[in-house]
Amino acid sequence: MQGIPELLRSAKTIAVVDLSSNRKRPSYSVSEYMQRAGYRIVPVNRGETQVLGERAYASLEAVPERIDIVDVFRRSEFVAEIVESAIRVGTRPVWMQEGVSDASGGRPERARRA
Repeated sequence: MQGIPELLRSAKTIAVVDLSSNRKRPSYSVSEYMQRAGYRIVPVNRGETQVLGERAYASLEAVPERIDIVDVFRRSEFVAEIVESAIRVGTRPVWMQEGVSDASGGRPERARRA
C-alpha cells in the first residue's frame, strides 16, 4: 500500500465529490489549490455543469477517464455510497474532509471485494 506522499506524487486526476461553483465553499478553495498545484480536477456534482473550467459529472460512474483519488465534500451519512461508487470505478484512495467519516465505508475488507 502506498503512503500519502507517494500517492500524491503519483496522482494526476482527482474527482471532487460535491465540488461547488460557490467560491466561498471549502470544496472550491481546496480544489482551486489542487488545480494550481498541477492536479486535474473533475467536479462530481449533480447541481453543476462546470466548475473551475472543468465539466461536472453527476456521478463517479459518469466520469469518462481514470480517477486517481476521490476527494469527498459530503456529510458522513453519504460516504458509504460514495466509497462504493469509487470501488466500482476502480479508485481505491478516498479522501474525506476533516470531521467526515464512515466506519463501514472505510473497512479494508470492503475495498478488497472489487
